[in-house]
Amino acid sequence: MTARDGRVAWVVVVPVKDARAGKTRLARALPPEDRVELVRAMALDTIAAALAADGVRSVLVVTADEALRADAPALGAHVVDEPAPGDVPPLDAAVLAGERWAREAWSEVGVAALLGDLPALAPTDLADALGAATRHARAFVADAQGTGTTLLTARADARLAPRFGTGSAAAHRAAGHVELDVAAGSTLRHDVDTPADLPPRAAGPRTAALLGGWAGVRA
Repeated sequence: MTARDGRVAWVVVVPVKDARAGKTRLARALPPEDRVELVRAMALDTIAAALAADGVRSVLVVTADEALRADAPALGAHVVDEPAPGDVPPLDAAVLAGERWAREAWSEVGVAALLGDLPALAPTDLADALGAATRHARAFVADAQGTGTTLLTARADARLAPRFGTGSAAAHRAAGHVELDVAAGSTLRHDVDTPADLPPRAAGPRTAALLGGWAGVRA
């Protein structure tokens, strides 16, 4: 499937762990209820940015988090059931479940897995990366440190090979994904794992509203 301007159309899969178990490294800066609220806000801001990106046909959210399952459709995203635990690591399994759903629902689309912790994501940065990804059967974008992965893509003639976790950039490279040359300052490279990662620039509205009411979150 192609977009109206002839480019590849993409379905973006956003896997999000139940917020009660997500982003545990933020626990030293936030009480549990605030951390849960922040995880959900960051995910919704990421989803909204993906929906606004040029070339994105649809966004699929793979999660068991009940609040996100209720809120994501209001933004225009589809919700996919998180797969039951198995031999495949949970994040990889969620990505693969979203990819299966996408390829059954739409023919000839590219599928991109986007992590849900990019609260400052600019739609234009995602669109630029997806445009570059059309030149490769499989591709990925590394995080700001160069060791993790924020975006993983596969055109219609390929399939994703998710290897998320510690050292995922090297693992995705070894699995046949080409690293995209994305500027270090791109919002697509700035995910949030620790308090120090919280957006130094304007975050999405949900995340910004929370951070604006909290003092010393980066302490």
